[in-house]
Amino acid sequence: MNDLLLRWCDLWQRLGARSAGEPIFDEISRRYREPQRAYHTLDHIQDCLRQFDQVRDRTEHADEIELALWCHDVVYESHADDNELQSAAWAERIMADGVIAADVCTRVRDLILATQHRTIPDQPDAALLVDIDLASLGYSPADFDRNNAAIRREYQWVPETAYREARAKVLESFLARPAIYQTAWFRDRYEVQARENLERTIQKLREIGPEP
Repeated sequence: MNDLLLRWCDLWQRLGARSAGEPIFDEISRRYREPQRAYHTLDHIQDCLRQFDQVRDRTEHADEIELALWCHDVVYESHADDNELQSAAWAERIMADGVIAADVCTRVRDLILATQHRTIPDQPDAALLVDIDLASLGYSPADFDRNNAAIRREYQWVPETAYREARAKVLESFLARPAIYQTAWFRDRYEVQARENLERTIQKLREIGPEP
């Protein structure tokens, strides 16, 4: 945890913030440990940061991407449909309190909103951030299944049939894209496995009977 705290505080200082980083880190940590979370936790953020570290030199605004990664799921409630919008608003508040430059605030807000995954990003930094967020789709079948089960736990209040239908549609929307990953770095590493994972999982979701 100390390493994460140091990383956050270093980023906060590089962005030129005039507020202390430690209280914000404490709030971020608290939020990512909320009981309704199983996948969208601090582990997911750490995984995103590990992916980001491998492609930092490919970015235009590295610090803005990193801040967006920290904040993109800071508000998460599976009953809501505006988590990314609320997360962006939360990030804007802490940046305003830190008197961070307006252009930085705008870029971070737009990057967080890109993680709604409703459209394919047309900006290089947004494409890279979205690929980072989706990297786990292309992990090993065992890791993918573990993450998929965690997401199901976050939606345990949804009846099985309704969940299967909704989850299948979400995964099919990614599978229908010409490419799941918009950058060559992620496409070369994860595209094939991601498609295999999605096809296999969609088939199971469409089967009649209890979810395996």
